Amino acid sequence: MVKAANSRGTTPASPDCVRVLVVGGGYVGMYTALRLQRKLKAQLKRGEAEIVVITPEPYMTYQPFLPEAAAGNISPRHVVVPLRRVLDHCRIIIGEVESIDHAKRTATFTTLATEEEGTGPVGISYDELVLAPGSISRTLPIPGLAEYAIGFKTVEEAIGLRNHVLEQMDIASSTRDPAIRDAALTFVFVGGGYAGVEALGELEDMARYAARYYHNIKAEDMKWILVEASGRILPEVGEEMGKYTVRELRRRNIDVRLETRLDSCEDRVAVLSDGARFPTRTVVWTAGVKPHPVLAASDLPLNERGRLKCTAQLSVDGAPHAWAAGDAAAVPDVTADEPGKECAPNAQHAVRQAKVLGDNIVATLREQPLQEYRHKYVGSVASLGLHKGVAHVYGRKLKGYCAWFMHRVYHLSRVPTVNRKSRVLAEWTLSGLFKREIVSLGSLEHPRAEFELAAGGERPKESS
Repeated sequence: MVKAANSRGTTPASPDCVRVLVVGGGYVGMYTALRLQRKLKAQLKRGEAEIVVITPEPYMTYQPFLPEAAAGNISPRHVVVPLRRVLDHCRIIIGEVESIDHAKRTATFTTLATEEEGTGPVGISYDELVLAPGSISRTLPIPGLAEYAIGFKTVEEAIGLRNHVLEQMDIASSTRDPAIRDAALTFVFVGGGYAGVEALGELEDMARYAARYYHNIKAEDMKWILVEASGRILPEVGEEMGKYTVRELRRRNIDVRLETRLDSCEDRVAVLSDGARFPTRTVVWTAGVKPHPVLAASDLPLNERGRLKCTAQLSVDGAPHAWAAGDAAAVPDVTADEPGKECAPNAQHAVRQAKVLGDNIVATLREQPLQEYRHKYVGSVASLGLHKGVAHVYGRKLKGYCAWFMHRVYHLSRVPTVNRKSRVLAEWTLSGLFKREIVSLGSLEHPRAEFELAAGGERPKESS
């Protein structure tokens, strides 16, 4: 076994200890470590095994709940799961893996203290590697995108966007300049997948409700625009439900533009490929994701899309003792009729893959046969705002309240830990009894702003 040489800042494993290194603390990382923690409980107590999880954040984000967190239906604390509490028998390292040399079974990573220490990246070795770094936003070289747009992959972005939307309503309510008012009340979302459609649906619903408390803003004054490069939205729910979603959004006066691209958002003007121009202070980018850069910084085999080539047992093809699942992995779908089809990189597969992955690592350590990952895709559900949704599950098509209710029930069953399930259910119950919260906590983005101003500094300028 390869042990921890050059492991500054880490505790080397003993010669008789098997180290499993998990890269990433998202769906696959957390669920795999949780599975290993249960299966190897005796070995962990005896010091015969060690599970190390390296992740940039000390929590796992349940991303399907981000739109509801942005709308204020769920507290942001309840869409994340603290890794140190759940993985109490694992060693959690908050850091970023920089590179992986699987031939030597070593990885290098940086931590929050690396820059201050001035010693450079830390090295760690392993016996089994689980690569689950997730994905990052796929951006394009569009003028103004980096300066003015906001993503929707993290809880920080979701809450920041909620504060921003309410702040724009405050600006529109107080300004006497019609151009500023128009730009503040124009919201452009780019990308017609789950993230874009659900975020737009929930935030439009929230803003429509909030408008009743402004003396000079009506729901009809706001412009909500969805830009999608292809000819359909929500392809996961099927063509019929996708068309229904377009009709439902347009019925709510949301401008859905298919086969249209964002060409520029410089100077706070969204310029579309169909020639339309919208002065706006809000551009939300949800146009897809791409593999995490750490995959390219490894010696493991990648496919043409930059994902790890994997077998049906979730091992990396041609790389013994390396495993992957979720967004990072190209896993063959053994239940598909057509050859060569891969499992979709979504949460439905990721959670189930993590269970099989953990079991297969344990089977490898015990020299037992491995099992294949097989799960036939059962369908998809999507929320379009309070009491509104679409679903295509087990061949059945649902819309409206039934689909919305199914969306909530499904995701409540999938969010990790009884603690989180109970808290989310309690918040949903209370939100049905009391009015929505419409407060913008803008100071969250600049918590030291008031103190800096009092100490003689300048108030930070708005960046969005």
